[in-house]
This record gives sequence, structure tokens and C-alpha cells, in this order.
Amino acid sequence: MIEVTAKLIRGHVFLSGEIVECIVSFSHPILPSHKIAQSNMEMFESLAWASAQIHCQCSTDSKIAKTKDTDKSIIHAVLADTSLGTNITGDNSKVDLTTKPKILFCDLRLLPGQVKHYVYREKIPTDYPPSYRGQLVKYSYKITIGTQRVNSPVKLMRVPIRVLPVVADVLLHEAGALCNETTEELLAPTTPFLEMRRQKETPIDLALESLQNITARRNPNFYMISNTWGKVARFCLFKSAYKLGEDIIGTFDFTVATVRCVQLSVSLQCEEETTIDPTQTAVSDNSKQVRIITYSKHHEVCLGYTYTQLILPIPLHVTPAFVTDLVSLKWRLHFEFVTSTHKTLNMFNAIESAWQAPPEIPIETMIWSLPIRLYSTTPIHVAQGVQGVTVHKLIIR
Repeated sequence: MIEVTAKLIRGHVFLSGEIVECIVSFSHPILPSHKIAQSNMEMFESLAWASAQIHCQCSTDSKIAKTKDTDKSIIHAVLADTSLGTNITGDNSKVDLTTKPKILFCDLRLLPGQVKHYVYREKIPTDYPPSYRGQLVKYSYKITIGTQRVNSPVKLMRVPIRVLPVVADVLLHEAGALCNETTEELLAPTTPFLEMRRQKETPIDLALESLQNITARRNPNFYMISNTWGKVARFCLFKSAYKLGEDIIGTFDFTVATVRCVQLSVSLQCEEETTIDPTQTAVSDNSKQVRIITYSKHHEVCLGYTYTQLILPIPLHVTPAFVTDLVSLKWRLHFEFVTSTHKTLNMFNAIESAWQAPPEIPIETMIWSLPIRLYSTTPIHVAQGVQGVTVHKLIIR
């Protein structure tokens, strides 16, 4: 019997373009039968080979139009046609990415109690989608470790990982700003400490630094919310770019209102948009299919308020905005205002001590959506907030 253990060194969450490191251990546990073995040959356990690679599996609805990139599909088919790529596709599921298999060893022989460790390292391509579990499209990443005894079937162990997106084109402006700062530093008197810091920075470090600069920048935006009867409120959003795990903070000012706002609700929503295959619909051209998913919601009865605030948490398990040939994911704040022009409500402030609420009031509901930008954060923060398994085991008998 051989026990295979896979351990992710730095957790189960990675940024696109980051290097995955996994320690794969093969051990031969000591069993009672070893005490009565007649020779060392009876005590040996052997494996012919072992290799590892990363798979990205894409699952879609049957009506979703498949990508038209034939060359990429052929490459995927060739890469997936290995002993590690079997039994992972279905009618509406395909392997969207496979890295080249890396051989861990050939002809491994273990004595009882002996353990061999191997380190698997692989860079996640930057031009592939992040991990995402939507209603129309799903992307999931797994490290597939395969091994085989001589004249025996291949044994597979799959280690799930989560990949967060780094939007390169959005960070391009920030990268240019960083380059300008670097140029200014070169013109200034240099010190060995600055040189050491510059040499140690990796592309991932620069990406995280750019994300921090984008999401930390406060730029208050004010919005006057109105309907056909007049002004409802003045809303202030302190910034429009956020990262996973942050709180969306805003304020409502009702002192400028000419229409009473009875209650309000704000929801954090993502908009998932895909293209429907024209063969599955009566429409000749490709049409869009959209799903709206709500994650967190703030609700408040605000009749009589002059000011109130909004605090809406962003969960760590959601996926930041991204775009592929198959799906587009965007984020927004969805507002619902319940207003009334009933005359009794206008007397609310004038005779507050003797005012009595009417049993019924006519109301109107107004909706409004405000786009926001949602980015990734440091993988270790996500791993600490969202529990994941970093050690996986497989028994080969």
C-alpha cells in the first residue's frame, strides 16, 4: 500500500499569473505483514510513474454559444488527451485549459516507512478566466496528480484551487504611473536599500501594489436621486473601486428632498451575461442571456430621517469582474426607494409630538442601478476568510 499526499504550500487561493507550489509525498506505511516477509523484494512497493498538471474545467448551459476559436480548441483537445485528462468532460462541460504535464518521477521503489517528497510548480496563465461558479457558466481549477503501478489502471487525485483575476488592461494606467515614479527615483540620489527593494519586486507584487492604489483612492461622488414628483435624496459614494472583503460605505442626505422617502434598500449584485447559441432559439442572430445574482442587502425604514448611512460588505467568496469570449461579469449597486406624496406625511416635522401615522398611504417604488468596480485582493486574505482544504490524500492498494 502506498499513501499519496498533496499539500498546497501557500494555501488554495492564487492570483492569475502566480506560481502554484504543491508538495506531493509518496509513503509506504509499515504494516504487520512486513514482519513475516521472507525477503526485501516482498517488502518493496513500486510505482511506474507519477505526473501532475493543472486543468481548468468549463461548464455551461446547453443554450450557451461555444467559442469559435478553432485553433485554441484543437490545442485544448491535444493537451487534454492524456492519461490525466480522462473522465472530466461531459455534454456541457469541457477542459478550457490544461498545462503541460510535468513528470514527478519514473520507477519509484519504497521500503516500509520510507517517504519521498516532490515539489510541483506551475505558473497559472494570465490570459485564462478566474474561478467562477455562476448560474450560466462555471470555471473550476484543479491540480490533477496521476500515478500508476505496472499493469494497473491509472490512479488520479484532484486538488481544487481558486484563481482570482488580475485585469491587466485596467492596471495599465497604474503601471505607467509606477514606471514614472521609478524614473523619478532613478533621477534622485540612489541608495543600496532602494536597489534591493526594486530587484525583489515581482510582477505579482506590482499588480497587488496597483490594486491597492486603485482601491485605496477616495474620490467621493454625489448623486441627486429624483423622480417625477421631485427630489428624493442626495447619495454620496466615497469611492467606486473596491476589493474583496471591503465594506461599501455611502451616505443619504434627505434634507434636500421634496418627496418623502418611506424606506430604501440597497443590494450588491453581479450581472452575468452570456451569448445564446442561435440554433437553440427562434432568433437568427446571437442573443444575450443575463442573470442577476444578489449577495448582500441593506434595508432601512427612513421616514423622518435627515441623514442615514449605507454599509454593505463584499463577501470574500465572490468573483471580481472579468470578461471572456463566453461570459461577462459586472458588478453594481441596486437601489429601491419607496416614496410617497401623501399630505399627512408633510405634517410629520411640523407637529411631531402629536403626529399620528395614517393607516394607509399611497406609495411609489423607484429603482436605480449604479455600476461599481470590484477587484481581487491578496490571496492569503481570501484563504483566511474562506476555508479550503490544503491537504489531500490518496491510498493506492
